[in-house]
Formats: sequence, C-alpha cells, structure tokens
Amino acid sequence: MAQHYKDLIAWQKAMALVNAVYDLTDTFPKREIYSLTGQLRRAAVSIPSNMAEGEAHYSNREFLHFLRHSRGSLAELEIQLLISQKRNYDSESQTREVLKRADELSRFLSGLINSLKQKERQSAS
Repeated sequence: MAQHYKDLIAWQKAMALVNAVYDLTDTFPKREIYSLTGQLRRAAVSIPSNMAEGEAHYSNREFLHFLRHSRGSLAELEIQLLISQKRNYDSESQTREVLKRADELSRFLSGLINSLKQKERQSAS
C-alpha cells in the first residue's frame, strides 16, 4: 500500500474528477445551486475525502470500508451527471468527458479494493 493517500493514483484521479465536476457545474442554472449542483459537488468531494479518511485509520479493513463509500459516492455522481445531461444543463461532450473520468476512477477503485481484500484474506490465513 502507498505510504500516504496522496501517493495513490486513485486519489489523484479522484481529485482531478472533483475539479472537472466543479468546472462543469459552474455553468449550471443558478436555480440548481442548492440542489443538483450541490449534490454533484458533494458526491465528488466525498470520493477523495473517504479515501483519505480510510487511509488515516491505519487498518486495511477500515480503508476497505471507506473505499467502498468512495465507490458509492462515485455511483451517485454518475447518476447525477446523467440527470444533468437529461436536463440539458451541460453539453453531451462535457458530460461524456466527466463520465469517462468517473469510469476510469471506478476501475482504479475496484483494483485497490480487490488488492486490499486479497491482503485481508492472506492475513487471515
């Protein structure tokens, strides 16, 4: 495992996703600031935040728990992006780019989760 959460590629990609979501939502209608805009931003921020919090517990089991929360926030973010696209709050190409980043992050999170689960099984044996 990395020495620090900031060393994790998944965390770095999550931070880049946060920036992309903020850039995207800057163009949303002002009436959405306390609803969809806020939900998208909170979901995005939750992803790297949970990774950092989990790593701070110094336990693979706890880290795994928080990584699963990150993955849940990522799923929430993806749905909200699709909703914003259906509402025509952004262009299809903008949403597609952010969804592409989300999909890539999902693969990194799954790999990290699988790696930690394998370590848990090995330490249990």
